[in-house]
Amino acid sequence: MKQSKAGMVYIIGAGPGDPELLTVKAMRRIQLADVIVYDRLVNPELLDLAKPDAKLVYCGKAPGAHSMPQDEINRTLVEYAVKGNHVVRLKGGDPFVFGRGGEEALELAAWGIPYEIVPGITSAIGAAASAGIPLTHRGYAASFACVTGNRCHGDNKPVRWDLLAHSVDTLAIYMGVSQLPDIREELLRHGKAEATPVAIIERGTTSRQRTLIGTLGDIHTIAAAMKVSNPALIVIGEVVHIREQLLHAERQAITMIG
Repeated sequence: MKQSKAGMVYIIGAGPGDPELLTVKAMRRIQLADVIVYDRLVNPELLDLAKPDAKLVYCGKAPGAHSMPQDEINRTLVEYAVKGNHVVRLKGGDPFVFGRGGEEALELAAWGIPYEIVPGITSAIGAAASAGIPLTHRGYAASFACVTGNRCHGDNKPVRWDLLAHSVDTLAIYMGVSQLPDIREELLRHGKAEATPVAIIERGTTSRQRTLIGTLGDIHTIAAAMKVSNPALIVIGEVVHIREQLLHAERQAITMIG
């Protein structure tokens, strides 16, 4: 069924955590919104941008605990939009990178509801850069792949670790901490070297950011000992070495200045 007097829905990426990484376009859309439907990983400071009478609707998803199933989120967007509201769908990172923004856009399109996609800095880019790890670097890596880590078991289309182990130089794995032993085992089984550098960036770009460095051979042990939890990004590849080079250069610069 088509609606002729619908409002507008803005599917917005809020970035990886630091509120200052929000785009200007996203900020303006939030400030004008009548309704904001927001996720668990959205920095709460961004909600302060909303006008006083804006309705805030939480639909966060944690592993094994979804406050609102995806179908209900889709219906919520439609219901508010058909009443003529300007609706912001606010997501962590970028809405089209493991954000299910495409599903929501398809639902809106089916109802004839106008929408706009506002890109955000995805966690692979933001968290890695914040930790001093370039996903590509001359002489180290000319390609990278973004992968979701929660499809190791029970999914109709599991991640092809056999192909990823050698087809790209850097792997950026989202939400893979709980599956890290399985991911490690798959990559090793398909020929990835144990000495391959690995970084885990927990709560990247925020004041609580923590970065752990290891190798494919020992990173699961380090993660368990340090009690790493999501949200965290796993970066696998030689570019992880750049972080130590940057830290070393910074220490030398401080010594020279001192």
